[in-house]
Amino acid sequence: MTHSEGILLGGNKQTAVVLHHGMANRHGLVAGATGTGKTVTLQTLAEGFSRAGVPVFLSDVKGDLSGLAVAGSSSDRIQERVKQLKLAGYQHNACPTVFWDIYGINGHPLRTTISEMGPLLLAALLELNDVQSGVLYAVFRIADDQGLLLLDLKDLKSMLNWVKDNAKSLQTEYGSLPAQSINAIMRALLVLEEQGGEQFFGEPALNLQDLMQIDFSGNGVISILDATQLIHQPRLYSMFLLWLLAELFEQLPEVGDPDKPKLVFFFDEAHLLFDTAPKALLEKIEQVVRLIRSKGVGIYFVTQNPLDVPEEVLGQLGNRVQHALRAFTPRDQKAVKVAAQTFRPKPGVNTEQVITQLGVGEALVSVLDTRGTPTPVERVLIAPPQSRIGPLQGAEREERLQRSPFRGKYDQTLDRTSAYEELKSRSEKQMFSQPAVADKPGRGRKADTIVETLVKSTTRAIGSSLGRQIVRGVLGSLFGGKKRRR
Repeated sequence: MTHSEGILLGGNKQTAVVLHHGMANRHGLVAGATGTGKTVTLQTLAEGFSRAGVPVFLSDVKGDLSGLAVAGSSSDRIQERVKQLKLAGYQHNACPTVFWDIYGINGHPLRTTISEMGPLLLAALLELNDVQSGVLYAVFRIADDQGLLLLDLKDLKSMLNWVKDNAKSLQTEYGSLPAQSINAIMRALLVLEEQGGEQFFGEPALNLQDLMQIDFSGNGVISILDATQLIHQPRLYSMFLLWLLAELFEQLPEVGDPDKPKLVFFFDEAHLLFDTAPKALLEKIEQVVRLIRSKGVGIYFVTQNPLDVPEEVLGQLGNRVQHALRAFTPRDQKAVKVAAQTFRPKPGVNTEQVITQLGVGEALVSVLDTRGTPTPVERVLIAPPQSRIGPLQGAEREERLQRSPFRGKYDQTLDRTSAYEELKSRSEKQMFSQPAVADKPGRGRKADTIVETLVKSTTRAIGSSLGRQIVRGVLGSLFGGKKRRR
């Protein structure tokens, strides 16, 4: 539900809790055990942002959130909640939605290039050790220096094979490039292919502006990533969403504290990101979360347990919705205590005790007021969404895909000339330009080495664009490099 000051999250007999638009880019957390109402809360928030003219990107792990695309229907439970919260003017409405799917089954294909992902995220995705990661960085650098585009997996595999074959010639400039490390990277790439990496890496790559659309009525378009299959590949899932955050951080201009966010990003099953990220990557995640609010982007982590989120990140999440937690184990009891301590106390409310007593659709809520100060914790009933609670049917989804504004833009894969084709062409030319066996060293001009041939060929191919570098992943640029677009 919308409210004159922001999004109505819920309320009780004494007060209504409103998430102020101007504080929404201060990030947030929606937590609670399975079956306690997190998905409905996420749906209510997404609707509220959309109707405020804020685009939303969210991952739909269970398939339930596709119901945002159609108006809801009345039920006894919804009517009772509307009556309890005295929601004047409540009516069922759909939200403008676009469906995405890395596998291209339940939405438009989502792709990025190997170069856009960058070596840091790719190393984490492939679970490489330090030595292997160093070799991968070198391969990216060699590709940069040689003007070779790394767009898809076959480009990277071709580049790895070429580096392995020419490791001795490259060693002086790029250091040791051990064959065993390259072989290990190749094996990891084969695993990634089996997980769907072949569909994910390539072109046309996602244009981030397509996630930041406003419809003709002024509503923010909700981009729904169908993650029902992707969630079975948790590392690919988390690395994709982190890449998306990093690209937003890189591309969006500084806006300070806007009246409302430019985009709100919901990261469901957030523990998958933090459970698998190495320490160096965690530091960059914390940095992106801290800095991206100045780009007008709000991040909302959705997870079962607040302990899933590192303390450094948790401290940056100003808006909190805590559904019920169960205290069956020592870890559960610790989670209850941690969750209670993150709320500003309210006289008469035993937060730690109430967390275990909340019913379905109830939550403890604290938001930032207009001065940026957390409000005292309130026990509230969450406002019901106006769209359908539950998934679309197959025909309903297909109908919306057919009239999507991006129909045809991403559905066909492009395969332009890149590292794979260039290296294959140069290899063939090298085979036919070898000196005759009868030639003797020292007579006439000395034959070029393969590196010399490659450098000269590259110089001709680059032409007036000499010196340009292949795009690097933004998290790599945070280490001190500079990302340049071609």
